[in-house]
Amino acid sequence: MTPTRKLADADVFPIGLGGMPMSLSGRPPEERSIRAIHAALDAGVNLIDTADAYSKDDTDVGHNERLIAKAIAGRRDDVIVATKGGHTRTRDGAWEVDGSPEHIRRACEASLKALDTDRIDLYQYHRPDPTVPYAETIGAFKELQDEGKVRWIGISNANVDQIEEARSIVDVVSVQNQLSLEYPYPLEKGEVELCERHGIAFLPWSPLGGIPKAADAAGTHDAVNAAARAHGVSPQQVALAWLLSISPVVIPIPGASRPESIMDSVKAVDLELSHEELQAIGGIAQTA
Repeated sequence: MTPTRKLADADVFPIGLGGMPMSLSGRPPEERSIRAIHAALDAGVNLIDTADAYSKDDTDVGHNERLIAKAIAGRRDDVIVATKGGHTRTRDGAWEVDGSPEHIRRACEASLKALDTDRIDLYQYHRPDPTVPYAETIGAFKELQDEGKVRWIGISNANVDQIEEARSIVDVVSVQNQLSLEYPYPLEKGEVELCERHGIAFLPWSPLGGIPKAADAAGTHDAVNAAARAHGVSPQQVALAWLLSISPVVIPIPGASRPESIMDSVKAVDLELSHEELQAIGGIAQTA
């Protein structure tokens, strides 16, 4: 049986599923995305990450949430759905932020409706708004939790100081920051170490280098390719296995919109890299 990792007091599969690629411009057919979600669930994945802003533009905000709700109908009790509020979309598809308590409350209500639930499993502050005091926004999340509309609270795109500030206000159970071989900075800046010290799940987004690069970024590194050849697996599996080796609190959430992609990713939990291979791959991160 695959060892699980902790999100708050819940046991979760070591790799989650990111829903973002299913809902941006150029999105795939809905039927294929639903097959990808079902493939993930069948493989044991029980954490799906989404956000209200995962949409083409401001005309279909909540698209990914609605898609996931449709895909997991009948299996809802088996899945932890994490969503986010605080990012907004414009008509031309640009990304903006709004961390005002008023917006967070409206966004939460809309997400509850889109996800067809009366309580969000994990509600995350998507990205800090420099025009709103961080504590003020986190306070709005706490109010939603106190009202029973949110089970757990997480933060995203947060630095060490923001993580500590949020912890002084609420019980932060997760931090979702970018982390990959191409973007190792959370390791250098102490974000992962802080999460490990406090038992906070660290959820790397774009763990394979981001949507445009996920197909080949891992394969551009000699050490990754060497390990992939030695074990007969994809470079992507090697990159995810390296992330899993960093800390027991790390739970990568690779985005996928094809069943084949997420099925390959979940196999990384069974890939055992040698100490020498991990050292060689870690050296890539140190020079990124």
